[in-house]
Amino acid sequence: MSDRNAGSSKLGRVVAVIPAGGTGMRMGADVPKQFLPLGGVPMVLHSLRAFDRAPSVDAVILVVPREERQRALTDVIERYSVKKVQKVVAGGETRQQSVHNGLKETGPDVEIVVVHDAVRPFVTEDLIEQSIEAARKGGAVIVAVPMKDTPKLAGPDRQVQRTLDRDDLWLAQTPQTFRRDLLLEAYEKAAIERLQATDDAALVERLGHKVGIVAGTWENIKITSPEDLVIAEAILAARAKDVKRHTLNGL
Repeated sequence: MSDRNAGSSKLGRVVAVIPAGGTGMRMGADVPKQFLPLGGVPMVLHSLRAFDRAPSVDAVILVVPREERQRALTDVIERYSVKKVQKVVAGGETRQQSVHNGLKETGPDVEIVVVHDAVRPFVTEDLIEQSIEAARKGGAVIVAVPMKDTPKLAGPDRQVQRTLDRDDLWLAQTPQTFRRDLLLEAYEKAAIERLQATDDAALVERLGHKVGIVAGTWENIKITSPEDLVIAEAILAARAKDVKRHTLNGL
């Protein structure tokens, strides 16, 4: 149990559902992208360590392809002594199905569910904690960044129809954090109605519930292509330099 729960019995449990169901096809790899090396360790480990460090998170449910469960257990969780992974669950054919599989493994004692993509390895404990705090207050929140470029709305012919106001537009990231009962209702409704969405918040929005925004960071990238992996290695190198500089300055 986390220090946060030890200090206050009024707060319900927080569980993270981490979908790691990619196949790696766009990466051109022989193994799923979430297990590719990043900084010398499996990519998924970076996210798992962030949730291990987040004091408000009580447990993690990792969702992987059925045939990759043993790899996740042996090569990641056991090898690197990941502490908070409570279950490793088989995913579905889509991300939405995988998250739903993980969500169904949470118990009624869980108040807050944090959903985070395994292939966003640069999530920080601060972002996780901010999203949990905001979800406790509002019920639903996403991490997002404001759009930098000028967005254009185009038709099927790829001709610009109009220019959108970027001040009103945000790019959704994860974590996306919700009251468990709200997220479960949204997923069960989507399953019954056979609705598909590109993120968890869209399903909650369909219930008519407002979803808040926590400002994210541009480092919190999603790795989907070989180019993204190069950028990720550069981010790791920059972080290592920052740590070294701060250490030297502290001497």
